[in-house]
Amino acid sequence: MMKLNYHKTHFLTSAPDIRHLPEDSGVEIAFAGRSNAGKSTALNALTNQKSLARTSKTPGRTQLINLFEVEPNCKLVDLPGYGYAAVPEQMKIQWQKALGEYLQKRQCLRGVVILMDIRHPLKDLDQQMIEWAVSAELPVLLLLTKADKLSQSGRSKTVKMVREAILPFQGDIQVEAYSALNKIGIDKLSAKLDLWFSEVYADNE
Repeated sequence: MMKLNYHKTHFLTSAPDIRHLPEDSGVEIAFAGRSNAGKSTALNALTNQKSLARTSKTPGRTQLINLFEVEPNCKLVDLPGYGYAAVPEQMKIQWQKALGEYLQKRQCLRGVVILMDIRHPLKDLDQQMIEWAVSAELPVLLLLTKADKLSQSGRSKTVKMVREAILPFQGDIQVEAYSALNKIGIDKLSAKLDLWFSEVYADNE
């Protein structure tokens, strides 16, 4: 299996929708989540870079599809955060359309990491995102972020609850606790990404 060095990840480009993205080739793995789920922080922890993905005190600032290259043909994609109340309705609809199009039409997309605050998992929009990914036959890694906010028993209980709750989706879905602060789950995230990148390369050989 390929083992990628995520510390080498660098910013590639930003686009408002799939029509402005680079050529649909190689492998892309997308990161999606509510605007306050800690998506940028999770990406920065994975890559061991403090400001690769811009974090903001005002959730909802990621309004573009941001692409990062780990190595040639291997890209991580930071999708616009969804579900933040302070964003105008028209903009929310626009983002939702861009998200849906990207998930359903981007051929080089091979996996989706969906991030949810461990204290507030499986909100309506999170479930919609899971449904989109499963209907597109994409494997999903559900990361329950900010896991340091709960005790170890609290974390285990929530992970178990979410694993049971997602069974009706009948998709290829893995659930893990994650904390950028305490480095919980970073090894599981990188192992999953390695697997997804490797499977595609094996198919192409």
